[in-house]
Amino acid sequence: MKFLHTMVRVADLDQALKFFVDGLGLKVVRRRDYESGRFTLVYLTASDDPDDGSGAELELTHNWDSETYTGGRNFGHVAYRVDDIYELCAHLQAQGVTINRPPRDGHMAFVRSPDGISVELLQKGAALAPAEPWASMPNTGEW
Repeated sequence: MKFLHTMVRVADLDQALKFFVDGLGLKVVRRRDYESGRFTLVYLTASDDPDDGSGAELELTHNWDSETYTGGRNFGHVAYRVDDIYELCAHLQAQGVTINRPPRDGHMAFVRSPDGISVELLQKGAALAPAEPWASMPNTGEW
């Protein structure tokens, strides 16, 4: 058995791509528009994953007709290992993303996508030394 992908539904594909690609740094590996079904699938992979399709993927499903999606917290979360958790959190914050659970411990943070999907960020290797502004930053909202 091999893990293939996790699918999340997104209301605004452009906003979701801005978060996952421009914010988190994932790569689009393929995109398919289905005119007859009125939906688009976009598959993303982490930059450390191979381009041959052997890495786990995140599938963004965008239905063209308006729908309301709820329960992002009920979904659970997706998790990514990152090279520098402080640098990535600062980058996301500069893009207007709320850091729901700051990386106070230099190891773990949580943010949410525009559709409320909880995303866990884990520091690659050993935890970084506690540093401001993260060390004293409180949690914000749910994560």
